[in-house]
Amino acid sequence: MARRLSLFGATGSVGQSTLDLVRRDGEAWQIGVLTANSDVAELAKLAQEFRPDIAVIADEARYAELQEALAGTGIEASAGAEALVEAAKRPADLVMAAIVGCAGLAPTMAAIEAGTDVALANKEALVSAGELMTAAARASGSTLLPVDSEHNAIFQCLAGGKIDQVRRIILTASGGPFRTMSAADMARVTPAQAVAHPNWSMGAKISVDSATMMNKGLELIEAYHLFPVGLDRIEILVHPQSVIHSLVEYIDCSTLAQLGSPDMRIPIASALAWPERMATPCAPLDLATISRLDFEAPDEIRFPATALCRAAIAEGGARPAQLNAANEVAVAAFLAGRISFPAIVDTVRRVIDAEAPPVPVSLHDIFSVDAASRAAAQHFVDHYEHA
Repeated sequence: MARRLSLFGATGSVGQSTLDLVRRDGEAWQIGVLTANSDVAELAKLAQEFRPDIAVIADEARYAELQEALAGTGIEASAGAEALVEAAKRPADLVMAAIVGCAGLAPTMAAIEAGTDVALANKEALVSAGELMTAAARASGSTLLPVDSEHNAIFQCLAGGKIDQVRRIILTASGGPFRTMSAADMARVTPAQAVAHPNWSMGAKISVDSATMMNKGLELIEAYHLFPVGLDRIEILVHPQSVIHSLVEYIDCSTLAQLGSPDMRIPIASALAWPERMATPCAPLDLATISRLDFEAPDEIRFPATALCRAAIAEGGARPAQLNAANEVAVAAFLAGRISFPAIVDTVRRVIDAEAPPVPVSLHDIFSVDAASRAAAQHFVDHYEHA
């Protein structure tokens, strides 16, 4: 029987890669839900191809446009944040959570609370509300399947092992496009340079996060919630070739690594097919051609984001949500040409240097922290812009 898939963030890079795999094995999948942020034309095109029950556009102002584009197809059209949450509650075998940023938190949580297995490509949701999300998954029986290449690699390396026999988890990082660049030169980089990742094809936000190494810090927080080995057992290792996607070292000093081409369809396929595997069109790994693999310790002087993230999750409470919100605002400001590249992480630092809010106990609390932190970050952005 075909498995039922709900895809949140269908027009983004992860969504497009997911649909590429579905096209290649169409009889195995039935799409129930497709969503997008504001790209009505692409969402309608995908809906007409994959024939979901419902298509949801997050931007309520585009509802009439979507409705018109789907007229006569029999596909329901809906719009807005609440519509995303309602769509996430619909029956599905798997929800692919690929909405970028904290905007994906509410529908992802709704799917988890419904007991649906979730392929998690939205790290910001787990960063902001990790304690709440993992508790909800335990209560509902939902399985969280990591889609980030690093966490999917760890997930694969843990297969057949026991979490209490893990000595350490090692997250690999490419180092981004500015790995060897001086701090002085980084002060002058442009958004176009920052989104030009040397290995991966990704959206603008995650590409900038990779360039600042904030992405690796967010992944450290995500790993802390997904793999309960303790923060002191999660390390970061720079590996420029992006061939080894992460490693797990066990107490007997055996170290398992997952290797593969830098193609997001590989971890996506792992999550889609779990606990089985599925064929992909990805390039096989050719180690003879690659010929060498390099490693180095992260430089937290030029790239302080990872240290900020480690400190935020060590403190816990609202700090990770503050950090994530501030980073989203700062990255958007950099991409708009309003602040410099170093000001991204500096903005985050300034926001989380403030007094910590009370520990969040609900999504409402998370959203309150998120809104206040965005306002604080915007204040610092305005200061930079007019300095």
